[in-house]
Amino acid sequence: MALRMLYLIFIRLLGLILLLSRADRARDVELLALRHENAVLRRQLGVRPRLTWPERAVLAALARHLPGRLRRHRLVTPGTLLSWHRRLIRWKWRQKPARTGRPPISEQVTALILRLARENPTWGSTRIQGELRRLGHRVGASTIRRILRSAGLGPAPRRSPNGGPTWREFLRAQASGLLAADFFHVDTAVLTRLYVFAVMEVGTRTAHILGVTTHPTAAWATQLGRNLLADLGQRTSDFRYLLRDRDSRYTQAFDAAFTSENIAILKSAPQAPKMNAHTERFIRSVRAECTDRMLIYNEQHARHVLAEYAEHYNSGRPHRALQLRAPADDPDVIPFPAQHIQRHDVLSGLIHEYRDTA
Repeated sequence: MALRMLYLIFIRLLGLILLLSRADRARDVELLALRHENAVLRRQLGVRPRLTWPERAVLAALARHLPGRLRRHRLVTPGTLLSWHRRLIRWKWRQKPARTGRPPISEQVTALILRLARENPTWGSTRIQGELRRLGHRVGASTIRRILRSAGLGPAPRRSPNGGPTWREFLRAQASGLLAADFFHVDTAVLTRLYVFAVMEVGTRTAHILGVTTHPTAAWATQLGRNLLADLGQRTSDFRYLLRDRDSRYTQAFDAAFTSENIAILKSAPQAPKMNAHTERFIRSVRAECTDRMLIYNEQHARHVLAEYAEHYNSGRPHRALQLRAPADDPDVIPFPAQHIQRHDVLSGLIHEYRDTA
């Protein structure tokens, strides 16, 4: 912009020198010709010309030396020159407005505040403020409350239902010391219904098929519970809760077998399978991968099939909750050469496992 202004000034000075070297008559004739051209161009354009800042500066400087009667015929009026001057003054003395109040919160910090509030329903604004300070962000508690309020999140006690954790949160927190039990049925080829009693160690996702029968009774279930405790042996002390539904086969004798080992009984609500989601998911896997894909002949055949599937479930089936490992897998497994891997059939080829032959 400044270079263009210098160029225009140079052109005008050169033109002035050329005019001084001419006679008065020639200058008058040139002025008349230029006035006529200016009038013709204005009549053809019909719109106001747009001038750049250097062009405006040159016109303003030259207009000061024109007689008053000639200024009325210029491209710009005196009012325009004054408005240019006022704009120039504003540009010179323009300053950035002073920022008032607290600095704005970035979108990343706002998202972090909402994440902390949603993942920790019991945390208030002061607790979130302290966690942010540990992470290197200084945010006021009132600002955190305003962000939570705008996102529809109320104070800490109101964020979680009934002021406590959900069943999903409870089961996840208690998984390492939780047993989950449930019954499911299998229909044989001759339409005889068999009842299966299964228990899962939620922390490790290890499943136990305790028994299969056509006539489940309370005494049968109680005895299977005692057998499970005997199989667990010293590991019984690792468990604190047994989650079950309200089936009539769970009697006081059944509960007493577990409470004697300091394992408390948790009862799910009626017709609420999501409260026992881990066992329900295991039952779905049994049906989708095993019993719905083959014919069960009798009770003995069902015991053999379910025992073989439980072995596969515990030692050869990846689980998403275990980072795609089986409950009995070694977490520090080393990569096996592809040429050494062979297929191992389970349930007569219904399910395939792959193992290293070395």
